[in-house]
Formats: sequence, structure tokens, C-alpha cells
Amino acid sequence: MKDAIITISRQYGSGGRKIAEELAKRLNIPFYDNELISMAAEKSGIRLTAFEDAEMQAGNFLYRLARLGPETQMYGMPLSEKVFDVQSQVIHDLSLKGPCVFLGRCADYVLQDHQNCINIYTYAPFQNRVSRAITEYGLAHTTADHEVRKVDKAREAYYTYHTGNRWGDPENYDLMINMGVLDIDAAVQLIIDYVQLRPDDEVRKPYRGY
Repeated sequence: MKDAIITISRQYGSGGRKIAEELAKRLNIPFYDNELISMAAEKSGIRLTAFEDAEMQAGNFLYRLARLGPETQMYGMPLSEKVFDVQSQVIHDLSLKGPCVFLGRCADYVLQDHQNCINIYTYAPFQNRVSRAITEYGLAHTTADHEVRKVDKAREAYYTYHTGNRWGDPENYDLMINMGVLDIDAAVQLIIDYVQLRPDDEVRKPYRGY
């Protein structure tokens, strides 16, 4: 498939970020993660921290009650939803510029009608992810398992809150990769092979833009 837009969702500690970075490098296309929130903050004028904290706060009861706060009147909708809306607009705008790789941010859902979008999900056994969090992310042995569960819970809550779908459900993705049995290079090559094998004329819903 030519001109593919690739989204990567991942369990914490499954190596999704490294895969996304290496994949973009190998394909010589842009990679977007933290750049998205900077662009969204600049576009909207909303404070940067609102975008930075959105995912980790999604499981917080107060986040779900944001529609009752004073910022709802300021932005015409709950701040949490305004942040997601602006971020989604940025994702759409970038997808129209050509092939790229998006990491997280519910990009698979945001671009669900994009004709050339390929959605990847990386996962791994819990202990594998804890080990990666310790050796590669520098988490302490005593708190790593708690942190892995905490981040996964936050990502799941954020995804469910904004999409109404179940995070990690196979129906939401084109390819799911068990990183308990593959290394980063093998996973990247697997995705590249999948992209190349995928037919250009696959029937999808027409892309309506944003």
C-alpha cells in the first residue's frame, strides 16, 4: 500500500514508542507523538499542560466531571473534550500531508475513515513489560509493576472515554504484535512487510476529512 498512514497503540512497556520511531526512520516519513500536543496547544491557545496531562487524568473521576467546570463555558464544551477535539484536528491535518506514523492519541479512532490508515497494536506479557520498564525506562524494581498497571489503566480509560470503544480490541486494529516473542527490529520489519503486502485498492469507507 502506498502513502500509508500508520497508527501505533501500545501497552505500556511493549516497546511501541521504539517501534514507531524506528518504523518512521526506516520508511523515511514523519513520526508524531509529543509534537502533536505542542501543535494542538499552539492552535487552540489552551495551556500545554492540559494536553500533556489528558491521558493520565482520564481515569480520574474529576476528569469525567469536567463538563461541570467553569472552563466549559469558556470553550463551549468540557475542557477535556475541547483538548481531544483540537488534538484530533491536528491529527487529521497532518494525515493529509502524506505518509506518517502516529503514536497513541487515539489516532486509530480519529482516522477511522481514512482510506490509507493502518492501525497497529503492540502488547506483551505483563512481566516482560515490567522488565522493559525497569531496564529501558529506568523505573525502580519496587514500583515498576504498579506503574505499568497505572499507565495501562489510564490509557484504557482515555481511549474508552473519547472513543466509546474497547482499548486493545482486535476489531480496532489491522495488526496486533506480541512483543513477548519479537524484538524491535523484527516488529518493524513485520509492519513494513504488512504495509507492502496490503493491496492499494482495498475497499474502505471514503475519507471525509475533519
